[in-house]
Amino acid sequence: MAIVPSLLDTDLYKLTMMQAVLHQHPGAQVEYLFRCRTPGVDLLPFMDRISAQVDALCALRMQPEELDYLRGLRFIKPDFVDFLGLFHFDRKYVQLRANPAENGGIELRLRGPWLHTILFEVPLLAIISETWMQGVHGPPDRSEGLRRLRAKTARLRDAVGFDGCVITDFGTRRRYSHAWHGEVLPHLRAELGEHFVGTSNVHFARQLGLVPQGTMAHEWLQAFQALGPRLRDSQVAAFETWAREYRGDLGVALTDVIGLDAFLRDFDLYFCKLFDGMRHDSGDPFEWGERIIGHLAAQRIDPRTKTLVFSDGLDMERVMALYQRFRGRCRMSFGIGTNLTNDLGPAPLQIVLKMVRCNGQPVAKLSDTPGKTMVDDEGYLAYLRQVFGSPAA
Repeated sequence: MAIVPSLLDTDLYKLTMMQAVLHQHPGAQVEYLFRCRTPGVDLLPFMDRISAQVDALCALRMQPEELDYLRGLRFIKPDFVDFLGLFHFDRKYVQLRANPAENGGIELRLRGPWLHTILFEVPLLAIISETWMQGVHGPPDRSEGLRRLRAKTARLRDAVGFDGCVITDFGTRRRYSHAWHGEVLPHLRAELGEHFVGTSNVHFARQLGLVPQGTMAHEWLQAFQALGPRLRDSQVAAFETWAREYRGDLGVALTDVIGLDAFLRDFDLYFCKLFDGMRHDSGDPFEWGERIIGHLAAQRIDPRTKTLVFSDGLDMERVMALYQRFRGRCRMSFGIGTNLTNDLGPAPLQIVLKMVRCNGQPVAKLSDTPGKTMVDDEGYLAYLRQVFGSPAA
């Protein structure tokens, strides 16, 4: 049975970035690298199962009803839907082999046109996560999973003073299984009501009548380190190109590709007015929120008109603490991932698949959390820090 049943079983921001790539940089060539951050994990015994699931992924095609659904999203353009009607994954772009010398036991790389590789990341991670979780721990323990899930939803639902606290499911890539993900979402909708505002997963959004959520990911800004016009201006170019593509839609900027200091230097009054909000994905979220609010105020922008999106390793306790800190000072939204879709007892895998090259040049994510920095060329990482004046980790 295929772990990923649909090309829409992915995060919305992969599709929104893919549309921008089609229109803005259709010829870009990229490379992605897999990394397992969980120590002591040997994925090598599961490589054949993973490989078979990649073959199944490459057999998928967009269905007419899925294309019709995408046409109904106002920010998706007709020519992109037509392109997706022809699109399929190509196995020749996937390099999967044994590599016991590396953490994880397998070496997984993607090499090829950005336009034809961009959608691989989320389903490949979901395949690895489900293959490992079920291979090591068996089918999901539904009773334990529901017990934990009910405790979370009850805590937010029954709390006083949290009427405006809203959460979104961001849990596709590291879920326990596709089936369990499909159980979690109806429960969240039934138990949380207006507190639950949607999912990043386009397949489940279509099936369940939920709002698909997402804008951009790190790779969009990383690619511009190689796409130009020059490295120092890469963030500015990425944001300007995004605004040109979506012209007011999907206006949430990611802040931690080269670190918050560099982001704030680039995100001037023009961008503060142009974008609807900013997303946190590394570093201390409380400090981040204070600095973002301070930056907006310094630009003479009322922070209460902007949305701060928190999405880094959240659980319900952290969500509620952040909401209490910033309530009334800005708008807020919270994306919870693994803690919703893979909290059944066994520890989830910490796995990523990140862009490391574009057009033959190294690119990197200089995270505000040192362990999240991802690069395939340490010399380039030092150069990137120098150009942006970022401190060493």
